[in-house]
Amino acid sequence: MTEPVAAEVGRDFIRDIIQADLDQGKYREIVTRFPPEPNGYLHIGHAKSIALNFGIAQEFPGRCHLRFDDTNPVKEEQEYIDSIQADVRWLGFDWGKNLFFASDYFERLYEWAEQLIRDGLAYVDDQTQEEIRLARGTLTEPGKNSPFRDRSVDENLDLFRRMKAGEFPNGTRVLRAKIDMAAGNINLRDPVLYRILHAHHPRTGTKWHIYPSYDYAHGQSDAIEGITHSICTLEFEDHRPLYDWFIEKLPVPSQPHQYEFARLNLTYTLLSKRVLTQLVRDGHVAGWDDPRMPTMAGMRRRGVPPAALREFVKRIGVAKANSVVDVGMLEFCIREELNRTSQRRMGVLRPLKVVIENYPEGQTEELEAINHPDDPSAGTRKITFGRELYIEQDDFMENPPKKFFRLSPGNEVRLRYAYFVKCTGVIKNDKGEVVELRCTYDPATKGGNAPDGRKVKATMHWLPAANSVPAEIRIYNQLFANPSPDASNFAADLNPQSLEILADARIEASVAQSNSTEPMQFERQGYFVRDKDSTPGKPVFSRTIGLRDTFAKEVAKG
Repeated sequence: MTEPVAAEVGRDFIRDIIQADLDQGKYREIVTRFPPEPNGYLHIGHAKSIALNFGIAQEFPGRCHLRFDDTNPVKEEQEYIDSIQADVRWLGFDWGKNLFFASDYFERLYEWAEQLIRDGLAYVDDQTQEEIRLARGTLTEPGKNSPFRDRSVDENLDLFRRMKAGEFPNGTRVLRAKIDMAAGNINLRDPVLYRILHAHHPRTGTKWHIYPSYDYAHGQSDAIEGITHSICTLEFEDHRPLYDWFIEKLPVPSQPHQYEFARLNLTYTLLSKRVLTQLVRDGHVAGWDDPRMPTMAGMRRRGVPPAALREFVKRIGVAKANSVVDVGMLEFCIREELNRTSQRRMGVLRPLKVVIENYPEGQTEELEAINHPDDPSAGTRKITFGRELYIEQDDFMENPPKKFFRLSPGNEVRLRYAYFVKCTGVIKNDKGEVVELRCTYDPATKGGNAPDGRKVKATMHWLPAANSVPAEIRIYNQLFANPSPDASNFAADLNPQSLEILADARIEASVAQSNSTEPMQFERQGYFVRDKDSTPGKPVFSRTIGLRDTFAKEVAKG
């Protein structure tokens, strides 16, 4: 099991509230919870909530529960339960023994629902879902009482028990709280507490034929678990009066309080669960863990370090007002962490063959390359140099512009860790495309320095033809080309260049032979990680992120 990360202390209005509560002696222990619905994969917005709730439990004397809100068996699957637990651990947090499910409390929630009926605070409604919606009113008009609102306690208890026994079809009856159909807050206009749903539940099987609503189950689950600070996103602010109403009316064992903070919004990103589900179902992406997805599974597969996500969440802070964060801040945190931790290797993404004509045929030599320029303890490795090499196609131009300092006919450059080389000839195919270069090298420049003091203006990466390995490289860009994609018509904003597959790349042999899932920097190209699609015969590497932000400039060019 992943060791919990050390608490990263920050200040925000929620932490200030908690500190004040402790100073006033309200609590001996702070108890928070992260309550996901197991109907999809977690995304980067959830990372903010996870870090907040678990971080508070680490900073203050307390604990954080992981509780699954499993009240809708039609959409819930064990796959999602497993993935959510894996994501929380990957992010660096652990709930210990505090794993709970709303279904743990189904019996008690049902008993409390009967208590509301006996107290005249709940009734069974036979209206359809559409009729209930139409009668609820608007922000400027009050709702209308249900014709079934004044049923007797006995009739309501009888019907509710028969709902529980499975006597009625789906959608024919619901249990509603009896509050106020003229309330200014629409959430208080007799909200639904239970609906009939004949479906197999992942944990309770077919025992239950009715399931509680989120609004009803959530606060009571908090109270049962002794949650002190129920922290949720801002869209639940209007639900807080209902949360408090249930706590007040029911004999719950504790009195939790709900606090709201602004959810995470990112440019070039949609975090709607509906949109993410549709992206997967419609085949726009290859699954929930597609590296273009903003899911934690996708980011993990792409090689994003969890420490970078924690740093990103820390930087954006916790606020009360909604705002949109530039995705560049997330990318900065990723680059900063990867630059610090990733070992360096060489990969040639679009190979162009080079033959060094004055290097002896059949001869090779071992050159020493550093693994990390800022970490001597990372050591060095050997790279084989020989007569035939590969360089990047982009590192050669036959007719270069004035400020092109890389390889061109007659120009001399440095090969990283190796020698100075000069282009002496160009070989083309029938289409006029450059397919091979002829060069010479200066044996006196071994290690990349000329004893006569002459300088070159470019240092290029390379790989030996005989001792490098073919690989597939996947270049990922933003999934959406619009910085503010339209959730209602997201397909129109999809970036057609979100994935480029380079099938004929070359990588160092040691990289191909290693099964490491740690990201690495391919020098001058970016950060890459081995993908799960790799096979022994054909390694696959995905680009986590480039060395600098070029996507925004490309979009601006159109």
